[in-house]
Amino acid sequence: IQKHVDFSFIREKVRQYYCEDNGRPAIDPVVLFKMIFIGYLYGIRSERQLEKEIQTNIAYRWFLGLSLTDRVPDHTTISWNR
Repeated sequence: IQKHVDFSFIREKVRQYYCEDNGRPAIDPVVLFKMIFIGYLYGIRSERQLEKEIQTNIAYRWFLGLSLTDRVPDHTTISWNR
C-alpha cells in the first residue's frame, strides 16, 4: 500500500484544523487516517480492538511509522477521529 498510495495529501486537507504553536502536540493526522484504514481493511469494527491489534501487531506498527516503544493512540482518540 505504501508503494502505491501517497498519504501526504491528508496533512494538507486537515492543516486548517491543527494549531502549530498552541496546546499539546497533536497526533499526526496521517497516523490517525492509517489506523482507520487498517480497521476497514481487516474488518476491525471496534476502536478498542483496533487499539489492541495495533499494540501487538508489528506489521501495523511499521505501516503507521510507530516503533515498538511508541504509544498507540487511545481508542477514544480513534473514535473522535472516526
